[in-house]
Amino acid sequence: MTLETITLTVNGKKVKREVEPRLLLAEFLREELGLTGTHIGCEHGVCGACTVKMDNRSVRSCLVLTVQADGAVIETVESLAAEDGTLHPLQQAFSDNHALQCGFCTPGFLMSLVCDLEKNPSPDDNEIREMISGNLCRCTGYTNIIKAVKQYSKEKVANDENKPIVVKS
Repeated sequence: MTLETITLTVNGKKVKREVEPRLLLAEFLREELGLTGTHIGCEHGVCGACTVKMDNRSVRSCLVLTVQADGAVIETVESLAAEDGTLHPLQQAFSDNHALQCGFCTPGFLMSLVCDLEKNPSPDDNEIREMISGNLCRCTGYTNIIKAVKQYSKEKVANDENKPIVVKS
C-alpha cells in the first residue's frame, strides 16, 4: 500500500501525516484527528453534514480526498467555540432559537453558514434559505434555523457598529 505525506493546518494546528491516497477528508478528520464534529451522513455530498471550511470556503469533506487537502487550511465545527467553552455567536443563536434537535446536521449548517455569513453578514430571508439549501435536516424544519441566522446577523451588525474605528496612518 502506497502512502502519501500530507501537511495541512486543522483548526490552527499544523498536521503532518502519511495517508492512503483514497482516504476521505471526513474520515481523516474523524478517525485520524478525533474531530468527530464532522459528521458523515449520505457520503455523496448531498446532506451537508460533513461540511467544513477549507481555505475559506465550505466544502463537503466526504467528497474531498485528504491528499487533495495537502497544504490547505481546514476549520471544523470544533474551531467555533472558544477554548473556555464559550459558544460562537452563531452556535449561541442556534441554541437560543431551538434551531437543532438531534444535532446531527448542525455542524454542517454551522460551517456552511459561517462561510456564507462572512461574505454576506446581513442576509434577507431568501438569502438565508439559499445559504442553507445545501444542508438537510430531518428533525427541526428550517424555520428556527432561519430565526437563528437572523438573530446572529442582527447581533453581529450591532456589535460591528459599536466597535471603534481604528485609523492607521
